Amino acid sequence: MGNLGNAFTVLVNVMDWVKRRKISFIDQILTTLAISRIAFLFSLTAHLFVYKWYPAITTKRIVRQTCIFWTVTNHFSIWLATCLSIFYFLKIANFSNSIFLHLKWRVKKMVSGTLLASLLLLFLNVLVIDTHIDVFIYRIEANIFFSVISSNYSQVARLVLLTNTMFTLIPFTVTLTVFLLLIFSLWRHLKSMRHNAKGSRDVSKAAHIKALQMIVTFLLLYSIFFLSLLSQFCNIKYKQRNSVSLLFWTVGIAFPSGHSCVLILGNTKLRQAFISMMWWLRCRLSAVEPSVS
Repeated sequence: MGNLGNAFTVLVNVMDWVKRRKISFIDQILTTLAISRIAFLFSLTAHLFVYKWYPAITTKRIVRQTCIFWTVTNHFSIWLATCLSIFYFLKIANFSNSIFLHLKWRVKKMVSGTLLASLLLLFLNVLVIDTHIDVFIYRIEANIFFSVISSNYSQVARLVLLTNTMFTLIPFTVTLTVFLLLIFSLWRHLKSMRHNAKGSRDVSKAAHIKALQMIVTFLLLYSIFFLSLLSQFCNIKYKQRNSVSLLFWTVGIAFPSGHSCVLILGNTKLRQAFISMMWWLRCRLSAVEPSVS
């Protein structure tokens, strides 16, 4: 379901890009986010396929490649979603502060700069994980063959999960700060609107609420994903059953899968395309049923 939702987002935005010969900045973020989520879900599947179902084929090269691939895809999946929250905040919030106005006028540069700055954190994250893998592999390589890597992979997995959990605290803190600032902006806006007519249509209020709904959903799914990483770390440390481990993996997938569905429903163009597709499928099925009968 997560791959279908992300693939749908990519398909709609690319088709619109080809049709109009241009693509908006928000569509660029959504498209790259969807692509990163597809890669992230693929990396999770690769982990399960190799280490849970076929651990005998695990070598030091596979350990290194899968861990780094998971780290990179996880990084972009989280940071692109964080950049999306920053974009909503700068576009919708209203503050008279000169620094905020400067950032608001340069929202594209701000979001792009945030993503570029996150690459430094990605480099540090990969460096730490690669060091953990090197220490683990070369400690046992002199005396034992590759089969031990698969049987003792839990030690590497525990270190990788702990490292990634710590690095995900940074974008989580950024998104939480954006959420609190949006609430404060909405409170100030409602306070200033008290003197206006009650029946007037408040576009800014509606935009604030919509952005808050999107960010709240992101934070909720993000928290579930964060707790899933911690649970997997504890599960590996205390060596619980595989069924418990699979449960934690499933809960973690709710973040990249569920958030894509939320983004489709929250974006007007994607939502209309989804409704149109549902109507088309319904008409096709209605046309097929009489011929079958």
